[in-house]
Amino acid sequence: MPSLLIKNIGNLVNTRSSNELLRGDKLAVLPCINNAYVIVEDGMIVGYGTMEELNHSKNVIPENSFDAKGGMVLPCWCDSHTHIVFAASREEEFVDKLKGASYAEIAAKGGGILNSARKLAATSEEVLFQQALKRLDEVSRLGTGAIEIKSGYGLSVESELKMLRVIKRLKQQSNLSIKATFLGAHTYPEIYKENHQGYIDLIINEMLPVIAAEKLADYIDVFCEQGFFSQEETTVIVEAGKQYGLKPKIHANQLHLSGGVQEGVALGALSVDHLETMDQAAISTLATSDTIGTLLPGAAFFLRMNYPPARNLIGEGCAVALASDYNPGSCPSGNMNLVVSLACIQMKMLPEEAINAATINGAFAMELQKEVGSISIGKIANLIITPQLPSLAYLPYAFGTNPVEKVMIRGEWIN
Repeated sequence: MPSLLIKNIGNLVNTRSSNELLRGDKLAVLPCINNAYVIVEDGMIVGYGTMEELNHSKNVIPENSFDAKGGMVLPCWCDSHTHIVFAASREEEFVDKLKGASYAEIAAKGGGILNSARKLAATSEEVLFQQALKRLDEVSRLGTGAIEIKSGYGLSVESELKMLRVIKRLKQQSNLSIKATFLGAHTYPEIYKENHQGYIDLIINEMLPVIAAEKLADYIDVFCEQGFFSQEETTVIVEAGKQYGLKPKIHANQLHLSGGVQEGVALGALSVDHLETMDQAAISTLATSDTIGTLLPGAAFFLRMNYPPARNLIGEGCAVALASDYNPGSCPSGNMNLVVSLACIQMKMLPEEAINAATINGAFAMELQKEVGSISIGKIANLIITPQLPSLAYLPYAFGTNPVEKVMIRGEWIN
């Protein structure tokens, strides 16, 4: 792969010489270079600086170049919470909600997660793979360069393993950096509705050993929520996953004060995700931990729920990331540009905070901070190129437009 010079960059965004999980006031600090260049070699960032420095440089300048014409260059988005392996959309439930049906009423009709599970069970691994590969292509064109993908629409040994095998194939096929999460504990299948222990035994004794043997997952997740998995059940499942080397990530505090945040922190979770329902105790617990709070404003938007209290979380010193929650039921969009806009418009995050939360902190939430998430020498050249824009704040401000002109993944342009 020949070296490439990207020149005449109006604003090179998120340039860092070291990796740090950002909290508090540091989240609003977004280092940038005006009138800049980047040099890419063998898919990696090998140099950057001002055009003035480049013009006076005695180093060899690549013959191949791309003129950014004053546009911005950002690191690609790091989307640390998605469910993009699914068999079918659920727009019929969307219409039911518009007509006034509640989540419980939809579930009683066989909707929700169980609806997705039935459809997935009837869909072949190959079809699921091709569908998910297309979705990966779509989000990469919108600027996503690293992504976490969960199982959880299987809810049986066969179907959960099928989902995870699809994710493993995606890792092998795609240029995106991908992490896999086992979310067998998404809800209880109907046949185990009155036999929770029976399903937990299925997860521990029949799913986890195969997942470990085939190296199908990096993380284990549990939906710790009223009506789903209790704190005690969450602990049992997570501890079993840890025995196989799977680090925990927890669905926490989406619908109620479920104790999921406290449980996640106690279990050493890499992240606790959602956080629409928080009190001071949950915020304080998260703030004094190494666990990242991953906020999913797309889900709150789609479900017309309260948004996570981002300002309180940041003010108390919590480490926060932003992710899409791309899934067929509560957020049928993987557009991280929209996520950044929603974070600013609805959660009052500053543009700098939102961009940091969706790049470097998102990378930390997937343990990919050494590879992606910032413009840093030695990191993968995952880059977003925008047209010339009035300012950095224009990115979230112009929420209805696509700011992405070109995307580079591992040093290669997406056509």
